[in-house]
Amino acid sequence: MRCVIARFPFDLVKNDVQESMKGIKPEPVTGESVIIGRRAYPVKQVGEVITKQARRDFTAGEVTRALTRLGFTCRTVPAPAAPAVLSPVESASAMLGTPVQE
Repeated sequence: MRCVIARFPFDLVKNDVQESMKGIKPEPVTGESVIIGRRAYPVKQVGEVITKQARRDFTAGEVTRALTRLGFTCRTVPAPAAPAVLSPVESASAMLGTPVQE
């Protein structure tokens, strides 16, 4: 499949991407990720390996689109949980703190 990453055209094949990532230890996932085999890799790590470019040269979105079109499962960053809304009584109680045991 032909795709453009960081303004450069690449002909990517799913099997070639899998072969490129064999033997490479996944870095800790802190953002978008892709499942290759049974491992979750950061999208930027995979992009760096398959394009042989520095991570700053492309976006995670470019690599995610290409890998999704190849049939890989990509995951986005989970949205942060909404903060719990306290009632006025709970809010006042939290401001007072807990009683000190003597």
